[in-house]
Amino acid sequence: MSGQQSEIEVVSIIDPYLYQRLLSFRNMNVVINTTKNPLQGLLNSVSPDHVVIEVSNTPFYVRIQEIVWITLA
Repeated sequence: MSGQQSEIEVVSIIDPYLYQRLLSFRNMNVVINTTKNPLQGLLNSVSPDHVVIEVSNTPFYVRIQEIVWITLA
């Protein structure tokens, strides 16, 4: 490339309904099924693009786009 830098644009789709539901589950024990495997633990924090679930005192950062379903444990 002749010395020029290209810009990278990050695009993320936010589902406002899922985001609001996840906020209502904050600080509760939940089961989150992802495209890889289910996780059961305490939902610590919710952001528009990811959640943090604590499983056996270990935080897991899960992209909301990877969530298939969520329920209370």
